[in-house]
Amino acid sequence: MKPDPPNMDGKLILRGVHLELTEAMKSVITTKAERLLRHEPRIVRIRINVEPRHTTTVTRYAAKGHIEIGGPDMHVTAESEDAYKAIDELIDKMDRQLRKRSTDLNSRRTTDDIRLHQPAE
Repeated sequence: MKPDPPNMDGKLILRGVHLELTEAMKSVITTKAERLLRHEPRIVRIRINVEPRHTTTVTRYAAKGHIEIGGPDMHVTAESEDAYKAIDELIDKMDRQLRKRSTDLNSRRTTDDIRLHQPAE
C-alpha cells in the first residue's frame, strides 16, 4: 500500500518574478517539493520564486527558495540557462540542506559515548 502524499495545501507558495509561471511549471515544482515535505513534515512553509536574469548575451533563470521551519529559516538559490533545470537544482539543494540539518541535529544529541558513563550506585 502506497503512503498518502504529503498535504501541500497552504505550505507551498509559488511566484514568478517578471515571469508568468505556466501550469506545467507549477505542477513540476509541486511534485518535486512534495519530496521535501516527505523528508521533513515539520516544515511550516516553502516559498519558491523563479525569475529571469537578462544579460547582454543570454537569459539565465534564478530559482530562489525559502523554507520556514522550526529554528533558523533556510535560503537557497540556483541558477541555470533553463528554468526547469534551475528549479530541479533548487529542490536538490533544499533537500541536501534539510538532510544535513537533520543529521546535524541527530549527531548533536548523540555526541558522547554511552560506554564512558559510569553506572549509578
